[in-house]
Amino acid sequence: MNANPGFERLQAYPFEYLADLLAGVTPPSGLSPIPLSVGEPKHTPYAAALEAHNAVFQTSAGKYPPIRGTDDLRNACAGWLDRRFDLQVDPQRMLHPVNGTREGLFAIAQALIDPAEDAVVAMPNPFYQIYEGAALMAGATPVYLATDPAHHHLPDLNQISEDLLRSLRLFYLCSPVNPAGAVAPLAYLERLANLAVEYDFIVVADECYIDIYRDEPPVSLLNAVKGEFPNVLAFHSLSKRSNLPGLRSGFVAGDPSLIDLFARYRTYHGCGMSLAVQAASIAAWSDDAHVDDNRRAYNQKFAMAAETLSGRLNAETPPAAFYLWPEIDGDDRMFCRDLFEQTHVTAVPGRYFAREVDGVNPGAGRIRLSLVADIDNTREALERLAAFCNR
Repeated sequence: MNANPGFERLQAYPFEYLADLLAGVTPPSGLSPIPLSVGEPKHTPYAAALEAHNAVFQTSAGKYPPIRGTDDLRNACAGWLDRRFDLQVDPQRMLHPVNGTREGLFAIAQALIDPAEDAVVAMPNPFYQIYEGAALMAGATPVYLATDPAHHHLPDLNQISEDLLRSLRLFYLCSPVNPAGAVAPLAYLERLANLAVEYDFIVVADECYIDIYRDEPPVSLLNAVKGEFPNVLAFHSLSKRSNLPGLRSGFVAGDPSLIDLFARYRTYHGCGMSLAVQAASIAAWSDDAHVDDNRRAYNQKFAMAAETLSGRLNAETPPAAFYLWPEIDGDDRMFCRDLFEQTHVTAVPGRYFAREVDGVNPGAGRIRLSLVADIDNTREALERLAAFCNR
């Protein structure tokens, strides 16, 4: 029996490569393990959201949830967009809940791509691997657009050929950037949105880190578009904002014609958000104070990293997100392997987040460190990393 041919092109996930790299390595038994590998927040989940979930769980478990979400949920999401970005989004036509951005970012390609068109999907390189998997399983061809510090770790729009623009169906964008933590300026987003209308492709913005920033709050792709957000969609999540990765809750907002198609797809896909999760999500999207506290905790850790690693590792503090993306002197795989063997700290080689194009892997020579642990474990990990670099 033949399966979806996209399976044949799926690559191992970065953490599968990491497991192979560290197989057989024995770290010091006297040091506790500190993983800085997976971007899973370890801060305290927003308590009011958990209380709201538990309050309705038993009475709602026997009910099918509405695919489009309740009016209260969509209104809460639209209210946050208004407070955070000064955006007026029609909650009935321009917004749809998803079970976390990962699920939504994957499903949107399945809903909107016609494989018979020989569709092309562009994505930054390095990138979040869901973009590639979504393209392949939708029968499209992924195109990897190299990023570098000179261009805010974003694809250089001036280097995209006319032929590629004409063949594009989707353009995945991540801002703030995973893994570099850079932020797309408004002018960049405006240019990309204009190209999407001119060449009739869809920009899918992954904005799950947008509430974790150092100084200036990043803008949304939706801020760059006038009217009813033609050809653009922005995905948001409670995983990072409210430390609720296990809740699997987010939403997509944008072009109402695309939202309508996505809603029809999800009716058949059958992945409505449970009413208990919707209740928790309403509580989380309706409160901003806990997000401010969360952001201050991350900023404290970044200040700690800047001080501890100064002169030892080229670890520039990024404007947003919770990753360090430092350059290292040598092979990023061996750096991470030796770091684990000597310090019991886990980091990820940068090349695992990128694809080699024309003989160049833009993630090689870097490592990704996720500053998601609590303050004490982060301090301990940074001190071990500093001592490792000294050696």
